[in-house]
Amino acid sequence: MTRPSSSTSRPRLADLGVPSGAFARGPDNAITDVPGVRVGHATLHGDGLHTGVTAIVPDALAAERRSLPANLSVGNGYGKLVGATQLRELGALETPILLTSTLSVFRVADALLGHLLATPAHARTTTLNPVVGETNDGFLSDIRRRAVGEEQVAEALAAAAPGPVAEGAVGAGAGTVALGYKGGIGTASRLVEVAGRACTVGVLVQTNFSGTLRIAGVPLPAEELLADAPAQPVGNSCMIVVATDAPVDGRQLGRVANRAVFAMRGVGADYAQGSGDYAIAFSVHEQHGPAADDDLSPLFAATMDAVEEALINSVLAAETTVGPEGRTAHAVPIDRVRERLARAGVV
Repeated sequence: MTRPSSSTSRPRLADLGVPSGAFARGPDNAITDVPGVRVGHATLHGDGLHTGVTAIVPDALAAERRSLPANLSVGNGYGKLVGATQLRELGALETPILLTSTLSVFRVADALLGHLLATPAHARTTTLNPVVGETNDGFLSDIRRRAVGEEQVAEALAAAAPGPVAEGAVGAGAGTVALGYKGGIGTASRLVEVAGRACTVGVLVQTNFSGTLRIAGVPLPAEELLADAPAQPVGNSCMIVVATDAPVDGRQLGRVANRAVFAMRGVGADYAQGSGDYAIAFSVHEQHGPAADDDLSPLFAATMDAVEEALINSVLAAETTVGPEGRTAHAVPIDRVRERLARAGVV
């Protein structure tokens, strides 16, 4: 087994010259463009493992604010999303959102709960709903070892920071596969006006699903672009986290989350039978009454644009990774992507 290649020159979608669409990208084109949202990773590469955990931490979940409006969309429920029913029932998020490997999800949830109960803000807490999602990295990692736990959760939470977000084969995306190529973590953002207010919508994804990659409508089949056989994901799933500072409530965030799942089709997802496709959306806005539903169309459109770009970034950033028994997920060949986009007049 080898670590991902050491190339540091892999471009993001914006670097390829693909326009952002109707809405401008944020300063870092990341979920962290939403004020007070931080991201941290802990990654395990080596000794039969390509796995990890990614933490999305809203600073607004402080002692004076114990929950944020949030909701969930289930595109296909073949997954192990801890905390899902309370997200949907109450429309509220009480903890950071962690993403990890399928069989480590329960250890990660317990570690997150233990970490929070040890903080002064939760000194008297008797009920708390940790939210932890997963995809299956068993193609490239020894998933049965359930290697992600308390140490990695503490590391990811401690590493959570604003600014640019590491993408590709890091954190919860260390061992994932998408659209025939190496997948991983991706992020993007859009600036949008909602009810006369300048807002940001940011997205982070963990990709591990099948289909045929498309960028700006241009098909990029792994069968054609790679000299070797495309990688086939185990489990076939995608986790999408949407953050915004738009004035929306829990019910409206369910509608935002629905659009996030819809956006997977734009990059070529085939929504296979065994796919666990989930989107969680939350807002850090201090609620003084939500925007009218009639004002939400720009937010919906910006969300879909940001999700598509984050999904593509997860593949563009990921480097070729070799797992146990020589199983290999190849990086998408950037030169061939540029060639096809140019030929189609996209760039």
